[in-house]
Amino acid sequence: MRSFSFAPMIERSLYKEILSLLRQFPVVAIVGARQVGKTTLAHQIAAVQKRPSLYLDLENPLDLRRLADPYTFLTDNKDKCIIIDEVQTIPSLFSVLRSVIDEDRRSGKFILLGSASPQLVKGVSESLAGRIAYRELSTINFTELPKKITRDRHWLRGGFPTPLLARTENMAAEWMNNFIRSYVERDLSHLFGVDLTSNIISRLLNMLSHVNGTTWNAEMISRSLGITAPTVNRYIDLLEGAFLVRRLPAFFFNTRKRLVKAPKIYIRDSGVLHRLSNVQNIISLKGHPVVGSSWEGYVVEQVKQMKPKNMDMYYYRTQAGAEYDVVLAKGVHPVACIEIKLSNAPTISKGNLQSIADLKTKKNFVVVPDIEDYKTKEGIVICNIASLLTKHISRL
Repeated sequence: MRSFSFAPMIERSLYKEILSLLRQFPVVAIVGARQVGKTTLAHQIAAVQKRPSLYLDLENPLDLRRLADPYTFLTDNKDKCIIIDEVQTIPSLFSVLRSVIDEDRRSGKFILLGSASPQLVKGVSESLAGRIAYRELSTINFTELPKKITRDRHWLRGGFPTPLLARTENMAAEWMNNFIRSYVERDLSHLFGVDLTSNIISRLLNMLSHVNGTTWNAEMISRSLGITAPTVNRYIDLLEGAFLVRRLPAFFFNTRKRLVKAPKIYIRDSGVLHRLSNVQNIISLKGHPVVGSSWEGYVVEQVKQMKPKNMDMYYYRTQAGAEYDVVLAKGVHPVACIEIKLSNAPTISKGNLQSIADLKTKKNFVVVPDIEDYKTKEGIVICNIASLLTKHISRL
């Protein structure tokens, strides 16, 4: 993939949390999509550790040879903080790590970096249970943006550091084209050790760009692709496990209403969605049919990254038409509803009001692109995305 020159690195909010976890656990794993900045973050963290560090990339043949006898190599370097990149490529390494850690339980011994969800890598969770803390490094969040990066640029290009900071739209588009092609042709099969048909993955991604933000219907997609619904769902599992796709579950606890229970599906990064939709710039985006679902998906991703850790995230929709785009809940108890509107003069629908009545939430919002906060007569806060993420979310 072609490289570009950028402005200074963006400070990630996960930085301090990882440092804290390294003081508590022998192993900290940073997972997230490829090219999201995991290696950069790990090197930043290693630079301020008291012990020396050692970096191994399991996609580098030289580093693989160094791990021909992993137990001996790791114990010989036990006084270092060892960073192991793309660790999911050798699942058997986790049982060796367990043995090495159990002989010396000091904290901060390993930083593992992975581009696949641990739940989809056999044996990972079981091998290091009680010894490891996992954190996902998502794409760059709105709250992490340098002052020179506008919201529209972030929305258009997405949160991957390289295209976000690229000097021109053409450079950003070139990077994203290669990124998507790499995932389709090689990365997904390589990450999970399975044979996937690149043509089907490519068509599936393009179809997902057309149904972004809608309720998931595997049967409809399977008929279009000419494969079975279980196969489609398996492909979606892998795309989700590679942090490219998000399924937002429906909230259906504590209510007697007839509800829509299928999840909604989103392409997580708005830049990926726009490249698949051939959106060239912010002007073309605002006139493109994908603009509404794009804005919704963009806000959903930002809220998901910023929500309190003790809350789960859903959407709500009844068969009668009551709906709210996002529901934040503690266990089975709804706390807040967030509706997402592209208009700066939003209307509150009967379906929104009915959802609030059904869920009995005290804090309810409509988030729009640009407007000063105000409350409606029903007590719903109308706010822009910056206010939602920096002020209201933290108070839930």
